[in-house]
Amino acid sequence: MNKISLIIRREYLTRVRKKSFIIMSAIGPLLFAALMVLPAVFASMEDKELRTIAVIDESMVLTSYASGQPVSVIPETEYLKFTALDDVELETLKENFESTGYYAVLYIPSNIFNSERAILYSNKQPSLDISSHIRNAMEREIENMKLVANDIENLDQILKEVETNISISNIKWTKSGEAKRSNTGLVMGIGYASGLLIYMFIFIYGSMTMRGVIEEKSSRIVEVIVSSVRPFQLMMGKIIGVGMVGLTQFVIWIVFTGILVVGATSIMGFDMQQPAAGQPAATELFAEGASTAGAAADAEALSDEIASGGDAFIADIMASFESIRPGKILLAFLFFFLFGYLMYGSLFAIIGSAVDNETETQQFMLPITLPLILGIIVMANVMNNPHGPLAFWFSIFPLTSPVVMMVRMPFEVPAWELALSAGLLILTILGAVWVAGKIYRTGILMYGKKVTYKELWKWLRYKN
Repeated sequence: MNKISLIIRREYLTRVRKKSFIIMSAIGPLLFAALMVLPAVFASMEDKELRTIAVIDESMVLTSYASGQPVSVIPETEYLKFTALDDVELETLKENFESTGYYAVLYIPSNIFNSERAILYSNKQPSLDISSHIRNAMEREIENMKLVANDIENLDQILKEVETNISISNIKWTKSGEAKRSNTGLVMGIGYASGLLIYMFIFIYGSMTMRGVIEEKSSRIVEVIVSSVRPFQLMMGKIIGVGMVGLTQFVIWIVFTGILVVGATSIMGFDMQQPAAGQPAATELFAEGASTAGAAADAEALSDEIASGGDAFIADIMASFESIRPGKILLAFLFFFLFGYLMYGSLFAIIGSAVDNETETQQFMLPITLPLILGIIVMANVMNNPHGPLAFWFSIFPLTSPVVMMVRMPFEVPAWELALSAGLLILTILGAVWVAGKIYRTGILMYGKKVTYKELWKWLRYKN
């Protein structure tokens, strides 16, 4: 055991001192923080370029005349203006479009009621927001005109009364009857990110183990090492040492990413802990029973909180984050990363011991990486139906459970399913380590021979 600890120490210290480890440990938090913060920043940035769109309305139903001048009924925004043109041919405007200064030309045909199709001409690709704004405005106007044509009394009042906007807030009941805030998008995002990180870490550090074995084998250093330690001790020391390197880098990334995200949100003025002034704390909204009156009060509190804007929205996210038990998810992540890596690290060590260089690894890589890739493929289905049969079996099968189970974790996996998945994974690791040890002790000293699956089976059957 002392020899294994020495090998672990050597593998760990050798790799954490490399420039690549230091650089990735520094860059990783910046990248993760950017992925978390920049989408919100970009989403909040407004396009402040003023754009004017010329409107040629042959139907004359979407143009009004104020003081004798044509005016488009399409509502303008701060940075989007509409200019109705009268007695201007489309072809003429098209020929001189560059000199007009218009961003685009909206052509509304005379049969708009029947065709329900307009054309937006431009020498640039209009954004989705602009197209959607024009389409929605035209739809509302034409719908109102069709309703007016039916001569309905008090139409404006009726339209105001029937206009309805429903928002859905998710509340999850626990077995004890407690109601907790839930956010489906947040849960799906955490599940997807957890599964993807597990896949990345297993693949990256498993491949690192394989390359380390190949390097020592090709340089013949391994011949000196195995004169002092058993091949099995060397294999386990290398696998555990590289795994500790991965765990160290993961902790560094988590800690510094959290610091950067908190710092960035503070600089931008977001209060991620407190709700808006005058609003109830997120954990207080659902403190009492599930009676009809209580549910109505919760709905009213939610409505007020949504109306209050940004701070309350962030408080909603934070309350939802607390409801998914982040501590439990973190422990599950560490377990499935460590044990998933031990299993795949053993398999990658087999490949490294069986070949002389990385170009020969391709024939053995596919059977090992295929389950991991399959786990990534089924992630979308698992997020849509986390308690379905496909999600269950893939989260139980040891070769895919490290990825798929992490996708399911934010959706509250039953304890017995989690225990079954963990138990089968541990048993599979014991088998994988046994197989890896049998093959590793022969392959590590085998040179100059192209290894086949038949040869690996022969090594596995060798007696001590």
